[in-house]
Amino acid sequence: MKTLFVRGPSLLSRLVLALACSFLLIFIDHRLQAMQPVRLFLNSLVTPVQYLAILPEQILDNFSESVKSQEALSEENAQLKQQLLELQGQLQQFQFISNENKRLRELLGSEQRIPNRRMVAEVIAVASEPFSQQLVINKGTLNGVYEGQAVLDDQGIIGQVQDVGSNTARVLLISDQSHAIPLRSERNDTRVLAQGTGDIGRLQLMFVPHSTTLKEGDLLVSSGLGGVYPEGYPVATISEIVQDESLPFAQVQADPISPLDRVRNVLLLWRSNDQQQPIYEEPSDG
Repeated sequence: MKTLFVRGPSLLSRLVLALACSFLLIFIDHRLQAMQPVRLFLNSLVTPVQYLAILPEQILDNFSESVKSQEALSEENAQLKQQLLELQGQLQQFQFISNENKRLRELLGSEQRIPNRRMVAEVIAVASEPFSQQLVINKGTLNGVYEGQAVLDDQGIIGQVQDVGSNTARVLLISDQSHAIPLRSERNDTRVLAQGTGDIGRLQLMFVPHSTTLKEGDLLVSSGLGGVYPEGYPVATISEIVQDESLPFAQVQADPISPLDRVRNVLLLWRSNDQQQPIYEEPSDG
């Protein structure tokens, strides 16, 4: 007598098979980067959904901007004019210092530093994973964005590009637990390694000896080591130093310069030796 339903593999067998396939795909992707085209396709596929998700917020922002009073706009315009005048004065001083630095390098025979190419991008989404701190921006491979690219805001370094789609990219913040960045103290050039803690407002300095000359309040800037971040950009300030002799290293905490939970616009940097080139959008007529 035949049964009406044919019994298939058990649930345990299916689970083992699924886990084996998952580990095989992870191994192949890690060794051969075979899944990179798949990730690129999926990132491009969800781009319309991300834009639709932020559409109500953009409409509300545009509406609130349009109902500003004439008095508020006049006051804001006066403040912007004052800021522009101050920045123009600083720019003149920076230009003098740049020219003087160029002449000194020519005298010493040092290599000239080529300014980084830049592009502004907008944050369109925040990653919802509980153990990952990432942002999604509205620039991708069509704009020349590449994995590992340095990302800044108006105050300092905030992270690097992790995954890229055709029109969007995912940025890994410096506060993520999987991220580390080489820094140096602006005061005395002491080199340190800062790792994310999972706390949006806190970094931890690794392997700092008890004899360190670092002090609370020291500004930490990018050292340029590692080839990801250019040298000299602000990253964090030291907020706490605990020297417990029972531990092999001093416990040093630092606070990011940028408010990572309130980033709206970012700056993408291209190094002078990058193979990728920034591709700017053509301005629309009219």
